Amino acid sequence: MVQDSYLDKCYHKFCYNCIVQWTKVVASKHSSLLSSVKCPLCKTENFSIIYGYDGTHFQRHYIGQNPGDRFIFSKAHKYRLQCYYTESGILNDIFNVSRYWKSGKYLQSNQWLHGWLRREIQALMQEQDVEIVVHHIVGVIDSFLRRNEHMRRVEKPEAKQEDFKALVSDAARPFLMARTDRFVNEMELFLASGLNIEAYDAVYMQRLGWNTPRVTIESTERESSGQAPVIVPYLYIFDEDSDGND
Repeated sequence: MVQDSYLDKCYHKFCYNCIVQWTKVVASKHSSLLSSVKCPLCKTENFSIIYGYDGTHFQRHYIGQNPGDRFIFSKAHKYRLQCYYTESGILNDIFNVSRYWKSGKYLQSNQWLHGWLRREIQALMQEQDVEIVVHHIVGVIDSFLRRNEHMRRVEKPEAKQEDFKALVSDAARPFLMARTDRFVNEMELFLASGLNIEAYDAVYMQRLGWNTPRVTIESTERESSGQAPVIVPYLYIFDEDSDGND
């Protein structure tokens, strides 16, 4: 294999230049622009080629994508992606995840979770249309809540927490790969905060020492001064339709 690459749905592996050339040959046999191609091994429909994966990020070549159709990262997407380059647990002294489980607050629905998940997964996958992934993860969470609604005292909170994290991890891993465990921890932290997305972002960015909108939250007043800001590396957001020849 020369420059390992993977089709995005079936994850079959090919040399990058070989699979790109193959998609061009397939596209040349059609009069209209293709947005997907079938895997030459299993015939699964795929929409992009993942390559350049180094354990932390990857690039993506979309099948037949016009440059004007690229997903444009917002400042919020870039901020969330940068959070994954910081140490985890920086808000554990503000939001008590353990108490969230012991108090049974996990049984309360969170009206902001769907929007938070969409933005998070868009940032991690670097693509716009993530509704299927979001719907899948929300479905797993809803199933967990329905199953545990009448079993609150049967199982210890710690066991419920581990069960929840395992279920969400299994649902997210095919899409988020090496980022899965951190993603689950970040989601758990957001749920434990009880805040809406804007307020949660304000607390997170203030702790990181980044510029934050003026949002008055009681939790921010409890933040201890004197903790050094976290230095975050600048992240280059790849132009994902590049084939490596530029």
